[in-house]
Order: sequence, then structure tokens, then C-alpha cells
Amino acid sequence: MAAADLNEIRAVIESRLSTELAKAPPIPVVFHNMAYKPTPNKTWVQCLTTFGVNEYLSQGQTTGSDNRIVGLVVISIFTAKGRGSGPNYDIGKRIRDLYNRVIVSGVYFDAPVGPEALNFSAPEGYFQTQVRVTFEFIEEL
Repeated sequence: MAAADLNEIRAVIESRLSTELAKAPPIPVVFHNMAYKPTPNKTWVQCLTTFGVNEYLSQGQTTGSDNRIVGLVVISIFTAKGRGSGPNYDIGKRIRDLYNRVIVSGVYFDAPVGPEALNFSAPEGYFQTQVRVTFEFIEEL
């Protein structure tokens, strides 16, 4: 096998979220390196996927060995401020259900953390929570 394509792993993660949040009512989703100006008092979601620590699972040459690729998905949910946490947590539940201990196209998702309310929203003017999910992918060389 060839080395893992990180963009393919990222696409598995992001397409799952995009598909879910396209359902009625649709919620805009923003990913890394995308320009976005939020509409005031409208709900939107930001998804940031990062790759972190990797480790050897077997010793070998450049072929016939395995590596574990570990990453983190941080999904921020932005809803109108001053309207309570209910709508935000409803979206958080949908997101948790997408990734909660499932395997999709070889990507192993751990149990999610959150939605966790943040003290300060960035950008300002929203109630913001975060759902975080670690994931693993076994790279077969």
C-alpha cells in the first residue's frame, strides 16, 4: 500500500459533517482556510481538522509496516446570543452522533467531548460551544 493521503482522511471527516448539516434547516459549515463572514444572529459551524502524533505500529522498511496517524477534529457551534443554549446543544448532539465511536472509511473516531460552552465567542456576539473528537487512521506502507 501507499502512504496515507491526509486530504482523503480530511474529506471523510468533513463530508460527513457537511452532509448532516445540509439537512433542513441547513447550517453553513466553514473549514480551514475558508473566508467566511457570518450573518448576525444566524447559526453556523466551524470545523478544524488537525493531524498530530503518529507512531510506528510495526518495524520494517518503507513497505510492509504500519503507522498510526492520530488527529483531532474541533467543531465550533455558533448560535445567537441571548436565546439560551438549547438550539446550540441540539446541533451538538447531532454532531456527537455523527462521530461517536464509529469507523468510517478506515477512520476510527473516539468518543466525543462536548458540546462544551466557551466563556468568550470568537467572533463576538454568539453563544459558542465546541465538540472535540480524536481520531486514528492506520497507515499501511
